Amino acid sequence: MRRTSLKLTITKVNGQKYYCVTLPRLGRGRLRRFFRDRAEAESFLAQKKTEKEANGASAVSMPERLRIEAIACEQLLAPFGKRLSEAVEFYVAHLRAVSTSKTVAQTVDEMIREKRADGLSQRYVADLRVRLARFTQTFGQQIIATVDAPLIDEWLRSLAVSGVTRNTFRRRLAALFSFAKSKRYLTTSPLRDVARAKEVQSEVGILTVDELTTLLQSASSETLPFWAIGAFAGLRRAELERLDWVDVDLEDRHITVRAENAKTAARRIVNIEPNLLAWLSSYGGLGGPVCPPNLQLKINDDRARAGLLRGWPQNALRHSFGSYHLAMYQDAAALALQMGNSPAVIFRHYRELVKRRDAIRYWQIEPDTIAAPEVIVAADRHSSAGVPDRVPAAA
Repeated sequence: MRRTSLKLTITKVNGQKYYCVTLPRLGRGRLRRFFRDRAEAESFLAQKKTEKEANGASAVSMPERLRIEAIACEQLLAPFGKRLSEAVEFYVAHLRAVSTSKTVAQTVDEMIREKRADGLSQRYVADLRVRLARFTQTFGQQIIATVDAPLIDEWLRSLAVSGVTRNTFRRRLAALFSFAKSKRYLTTSPLRDVARAKEVQSEVGILTVDELTTLLQSASSETLPFWAIGAFAGLRRAELERLDWVDVDLEDRHITVRAENAKTAARRIVNIEPNLLAWLSSYGGLGGPVCPPNLQLKINDDRARAGLLRGWPQNALRHSFGSYHLAMYQDAAALALQMGNSPAVIFRHYRELVKRRDAIRYWQIEPDTIAAPEVIVAADRHSSAGVPDRVPAAA
């Protein structure tokens, strides 16, 4: 097929003489430019020949509209140091992702299935499902590749929750969009452009010695291990709920928190202190879950009997354990191993919350001391077991 060549011809339009420059068109056909002045036409033709020699036939085949648009786009990209070809490649990749993407709801369902298949903890998967379900209520039918940072930022702010909770939602969304990126449902995760909320650390709330004593007095035989292990071994609520009596070794005096039950997915051993051993001694040889069915209802009943139903501190048992343990033994590294935290977290949350004399009383709370309130303590004497001695009150 003959290719259109650059040339100058003379033609008439409505009886008027014009100078016509013929150019090859991209693909097939030709382009023509008409001039009234011969010198102007010859100058234009010379310019196009120079462009053709320097850049090939395609350089002279570009329509003027496209040329103007390309120049404008190049100017827009200049402040960012990017070329027009890079912008086109990026946008084409985005269009491909959108065309093969899935809705938010479909992506969430797929992610939850894979996380379960990968063996992630039930608690994490459940939290993922609950938090992402709220996101799905708003964006469920929207293609995930089209959900951008401003939309996510606006949604997070609309939750009207604390900074800590908002950042937890943000982390779950980051996991979702990272998963979508790995599946090529989008090219980049928008979460990197979503600001984190400022987290204001609240004061750690703990139980007083008297409050814990009253609570243990009020507990039923079913719930007593929950309260005692939480207060004197510092297990997290979720770890307690998954704990089995087979993991409680009263003979060797330790509790095994299995990796699949721990928040950090790492196995750890927690010592059974002498007073905790006294509370659990009558439960030796049991099997099955440590916590009874309908746990929340039963511990609420205990708190009601103890007069502690209102104003209950968050993570009261674990925070009490950490605070009284650090005040008593002054060993943040050992406590960090027990609690599955870092020493920095221990110092930040538990240092100097309680006085040593209260810590001594705390670690002396045993079944016999509850029945004998006249017992007092000698603050600076320790038994061979590492627990302060008790001395009878004067008559």
